[in-house]
Amino acid sequence: MNPQGLLRQMFDAAIASAQPALCLPPHLPTLESLGRGRLVVIGAGKASAAMARTLEDHWSGPLTGLVVTRYGYAVPCHRIEIVEAAHPVPDQAGLQAAQRMLELVSSLSADDLVVCLISGGGSSLLPLPLPGLGLQNKQDINRALLASGATISEMNCVRRHLSGIKGGRLAAACYPARVLTLLISDVPGDDPINIASGPTVADPSTCADALAIVRRYGIDLPPAARQLLDSGAGESIKPGDPRLARTEVRMIATPQMALEAAAEVARAAGFAAHILGDALEGEARDVGKVLAGMALQVAGRGQPFSTPCVLLSGGETTVTVRGTGRGGRNVECLLAMGIALDGQAQVHALAGDTDGVDGQEEIAGALLSPDTLARAWALGIKPLEMLANNDGHGFFEALGDAVVTGPTLTNVNDFRAILIQTP
Repeated sequence: MNPQGLLRQMFDAAIASAQPALCLPPHLPTLESLGRGRLVVIGAGKASAAMARTLEDHWSGPLTGLVVTRYGYAVPCHRIEIVEAAHPVPDQAGLQAAQRMLELVSSLSADDLVVCLISGGGSSLLPLPLPGLGLQNKQDINRALLASGATISEMNCVRRHLSGIKGGRLAAACYPARVLTLLISDVPGDDPINIASGPTVADPSTCADALAIVRRYGIDLPPAARQLLDSGAGESIKPGDPRLARTEVRMIATPQMALEAAAEVARAAGFAAHILGDALEGEARDVGKVLAGMALQVAGRGQPFSTPCVLLSGGETTVTVRGTGRGGRNVECLLAMGIALDGQAQVHALAGDTDGVDGQEEIAGALLSPDTLARAWALGIKPLEMLANNDGHGFFEALGDAVVTGPTLTNVNDFRAILIQTP
């Protein structure tokens, strides 16, 4: 098999490993465990509709529910209502869905069970501003955070303290019902508080932490938002809160599981597979340079791994936007890697987002080959200029090397595979 085909097989295997139909059923409650109460299903994220469909397929009893997912990611359900909303910048549809979700769980009893289906993207899909803030404020703050270079955990800390539903508030609204949260992780470290900004888990961070992040990145907040943080009125639900005493959280799919699935594909093809980490963070172009340096050491010196091999990594890089290009973080990482590799003959790579959307483009990522730079120059495309303009998508699309999956109905964060052949 050619290197490009093998890289794509690994990416597809990573995505397949996190499909709700595969990873959700072992964690579902039974009719016996429910007892005499009602089952209410809620959720948010790019995988939440597929999760809802899987739950419906495996549940024979009555249920009601409401789940919000990204436009284009809906899956038909019969008993659970699926709402589509905007990501990564929230819209009115998401706001209304968040309001209705709180109403749905507001009058439950101690016998009832809420199953909350959460995956990446839920932060934008459940926008519910605290009093004094409007949707436009949330949209402006979200855009500023996305362009700031802040890490996903930093962005979500700010979001939690300006939200009426995140940071444990949704679980508190379910009280006294039991809450079972089933998570597909898209964040480095798999911390539940950072997956969709933790609507059903206690939040140890504070308004002061959020303010420090705002100052660190020079984010211009509306006066009402700053007042919420300064006064502490935006404080989230803390560990030990009695309203969260009957909550349980289970991680059903993670970036590490996806990387292990890709590694199996590599080994079956005769390549040693090495997972460098599932939580790599930092500026996308810097991560790309570091990965290129490692690949060059392997290719040229056989250290620390011998060839042929594949280097796998996950996590979530960031982009500090300075140009006017189309993004996104995976293709920016890959372009920086390609420039640093400078046409090294043994090295091929793929970088993509497992949700099928890198940045705001309906493109998952791209492929890199030893002749990528030469083909670009032949077309009059200048790689360094494209990188400076944050236009990785424009670069790889012009070469025909974009990776397009369509909606994957899951999300276990970024995926990077570097295939290094023997000379």
